[in-house]
Formats: sequence, structure tokens, C-alpha cells
Amino acid sequence: MRIDLHTHSNASDGTQPPADVVDSAARAGLDVVALTDHDTHAGWDDALAAGERLGVRVVPGVEISCLRGGVSVHLLSYGHDPHDTHLGAMLGASRTSRETRARRMVERLGPVTGLSWEDVLGQVHGDATIGRPHIADALVAAGVVADRDEAFGTLLSGRSPYFVPHTAPDPVEAVRRVVAAGGVPVLAHPAASKRGSCITDADVETMAAAGLAGLEVDHRDHSDAERAHLRDVARRLDLLTTGSSDYHGTGKRNRLGENTTDPDVLQALDRALEQRRTASAGRARGA
Repeated sequence: MRIDLHTHSNASDGTQPPADVVDSAARAGLDVVALTDHDTHAGWDDALAAGERLGVRVVPGVEISCLRGGVSVHLLSYGHDPHDTHLGAMLGASRTSRETRARRMVERLGPVTGLSWEDVLGQVHGDATIGRPHIADALVAAGVVADRDEAFGTLLSGRSPYFVPHTAPDPVEAVRRVVAAGGVPVLAHPAASKRGSCITDADVETMAAAGLAGLEVDHRDHSDAERAHLRDVARRLDLLTTGSSDYHGTGKRNRLGENTTDPDVLQALDRALEQRRTASAGRARGA
């Protein structure tokens, strides 16, 4: 069984509709794929319907944008209740912050690149969560940069004078809200030092105490040494370890199934999900 637990569609910053992501997963020989768009459930229904049609299990999820001590942290949530009001409010606030940040960056970039907000909106599909990748695509369309990699390595990097930070929840609070919503939280690419600063092992320990279930270990942005360190952390904290592609269609070089998750880990995630759903239902009956 081939399992990829981290992909994106054009409901956020991927380039394919959700159903097409699932179709591509089937063509890549995947048996299970998770759709984890940034801060949105918008692609779930189409992805699940495509999975039923194609015989691919779709795990519904999101990737929650967080900040801790000025460090960007991404939290994958699997199987939570999409109607949970507290988690929904957190995701909505993150989407609003992302768009506000994007507008301010475009205002800074405009005088030197000629980029306008309308140019960016032209790269956004429907009600997708707007972020830096859409600015990157607009810069590519305008001929300012060759591709997203160049955009993020220069004009959109955290070291660029055009960069604007955004507000986001603390990952410990995000873990708590995911658990309360009946979901299973896994920390995405936590040691990807090539992306910038990473949270500490002590931070991971605090998240584990709040209900973190696992670490995404096998990811293209982790070196062999980083993967080995994360496995040690996971053993010490009794956390699951996953592997994923972080697929974005043509938006990144990442290939579906380039890293995968062991079937035993998926079974453990399923058990945790069932336990949390049962606990959530129990709390609702007692309310």
C-alpha cells in the first residue's frame, strides 16, 4: 500500500483542482492520499468524490499556518470535524491574515515590479486561500522571475525588503483545537532548516503534551541527518512518523509518492482518529 499524507490543490496554493490531485495520485500508483490545503476545507468534497470514483482512499485534512517565537510552523490536521466552530474560527483568521499580508507585500513590490493586486487575483482559483505562491505565480506571469523557486529565493523570501510577516496561532493552541475538533495533528516538515529557522525539540515536546500525534519525517526538505534526529525525537516522545510529498502540482518540483507513510502508521492514525471522534461525541452528549 502506497500512502502520501500531504498534498495541495488549487483550493490553496496547488495548481490542480482537488479531483485532479486525486486522479494524479491514482496515476502515480497511490492507494491513499491526504488533501491538506492551507487553512481550508474547500477541496474536501470534490476530492472525496473523486476518491470513491477512482478507488483511492482520500484522507481529508488541512495544513494550519502557525507561528511560535517568530518561527513559521505548519501543522497537519487529519479527519477533524469541518464544522467545529473554534477550529473554523482559527482557520478563518489565518486566511484573513494571509490575504492582508499578501496585499501589503504587493503594495511594496508594485513600484519595482509593476505588480498589481489584480495581477495576483488573476492567479487565484475561486475562494482559494491567498498566499505568497499566488504572488509568485503573478511574478512569473509578468516575466519578473522564471518560476516560484526564484520568486521565493529572492523577492518573496523572509530576508527580502518586500517581505511582510503575518499573524498566526501558536502551534500548541492549534494542536489543542485540532484535538478538540476530533482530529489528529501531525507536525509538517519540522526540521526543514533550508526553509529557515525551525522550532526546538522543547517546542515539539510541549506540542506532544498538548496532543500532537506525529512528526512528518520523510520529506524532501529534510536531510538524512534531520530525518535521523526526528526519528529519535519521535521515539522519545512516542510519536508516529509519516512521509509525504507536499505535492503542489506544477507549483513545486515535489512528486506524488516521492516519500510515503508506512501502512502501520496509517492504521495508528486511524485508531487515534476513532478514539478522538468518540471522545468528541461523548463531550457533545454531555454538554
